[in-house]
Amino acid sequence: MKNYHEPVLLNESVDALITNPNGVYVDCTFGGGGHSKKILKALEKNGKLWGVDQDEDAQQNIIPDQRFSFIPSNFRHIKNQLLFHQIHQVDGVLADLGVSSHQFDTADRGFSTRYSSQLDMRMNQNQKNTAKVVINEYTEEKLAEILMNYGEIRSAKKWAREIVSYRSKNLIGTTDDLKNALKSLIPAHKANKLWAQLFQALRIEVNDELKALEEFLLSTASIIKPGGRLVVISYHSLEDRLVKNFIKKGMFDGEPERDLYGRWYAPFYPLNSKVIIPNEVEIAGNPRARSAKLRIGIKNEPKEEEK
Repeated sequence: MKNYHEPVLLNESVDALITNPNGVYVDCTFGGGGHSKKILKALEKNGKLWGVDQDEDAQQNIIPDQRFSFIPSNFRHIKNQLLFHQIHQVDGVLADLGVSSHQFDTADRGFSTRYSSQLDMRMNQNQKNTAKVVINEYTEEKLAEILMNYGEIRSAKKWAREIVSYRSKNLIGTTDDLKNALKSLIPAHKANKLWAQLFQALRIEVNDELKALEEFLLSTASIIKPGGRLVVISYHSLEDRLVKNFIKKGMFDGEPERDLYGRWYAPFYPLNSKVIIPNEVEIAGNPRARSAKLRIGIKNEPKEEEK
């Protein structure tokens, strides 16, 4: 599909990923295939690339290349999916998190604040949970928790109370309904930012994004070979914090257990001391790249007891 998605930090991410041009790699968020096409150009004839995506629309972009295979799945299941295909370890894994331009720009998917559409927001359109279910069926307390934790909305309790009050009289079925329910609480000069925070919170809940990311990251510790690369592009602080902590410490919060010498074991170590962000030229050409952050982990040798 043309104009499905413009890949972000394309050269930086693929250059970091490929350490063996005849190796095996996984693009865990295939989408429009932009990163995958670049990876295939960097691979030689014996190289292999697996593309993974849970969105059925992505299958329209499957690349006709003998070195490429597609797995229709959420990346949280990548370890089992690879084992099913007798793949035990790979040379590198790439994940470009968040929502594709195609998903944002397809009005009836409900991802964008720009359109009047059904409250959907499912990345996997076969799952049952939707934004409509979240808004109309979750308790006030649960809604407040989602808005605070996933949208970082300071007035989350007030917003949740307003939603519950509105839905007691009217079904909130569309993005316009949701905006009407909250219009008295959204100042015009902050509207764009606050709607974006709200939609982010709902999308994360609908797709269980943060838990899926944690499961994915943990699985990479066993499926990437020592010396191989974990390459992740994130778009908001909640994602980036998980990726940063995992690559640096092998855990998502807290501090690792240290030995007598103050050392600890983590499955990866960061390639760069600083996060990589798009330059001004890329942001000018693709404004959606402005919040992207690229982190790269190199797989450590396993612990002595695991060898």
